[in-house]
Amino acid sequence: MKKGDVLSYADEFNLSWLPSLRAIWGPVGQQVMIPTPKQSDKYYGIGAVNYFTGETIVQFQVHKRRKEMALLLSALLEHHPAGTIFVVWDNANTHSKEEVQEVLKAAAGRIVLLYLPTYSPWLNPIEMLWRYFRLQVTHCELFATKQALLDAARDFFERYNQCPHELLSVIGNHSANVA
Repeated sequence: MKKGDVLSYADEFNLSWLPSLRAIWGPVGQQVMIPTPKQSDKYYGIGAVNYFTGETIVQFQVHKRRKEMALLLSALLEHHPAGTIFVVWDNANTHSKEEVQEVLKAAAGRIVLLYLPTYSPWLNPIEMLWRYFRLQVTHCELFATKQALLDAARDFFERYNQCPHELLSVIGNHSANVA
């Protein structure tokens, strides 16, 4: 990689109105009740994290198709107007079809896609970011509306983009700690 190049890990995650559950403390002998909505509408977070800065680009969509993957790549190009953008992601079929190829062709070599082995999410640091997001935002939390859920999700990523270096340890990049 040359100066000005970007290394981003990308993937998508489910953003459900149903609260994600985890172990929590509660009164002895009583089960903690978490309310749930009558419908489990779902959105998808589609994003990329810069491995060296911690900066994220996350879009929330109703679908996670080829079109949405192409939109993410276009957003990366817009956000990084110079240099080569290396995007590491899994082998999902939405990551390599027509719409994605069109963006790659228009980028004239500025985007290089690197594919992880099949069924190996532990190799993609953005998975740790998604887990941290759920812990901080959606675990055991029922939002009053779907819009409130989307607002909280957007707020999380906007807040961390103000100080992206704080996400480096979340995604497993401890290079800042090495002297």
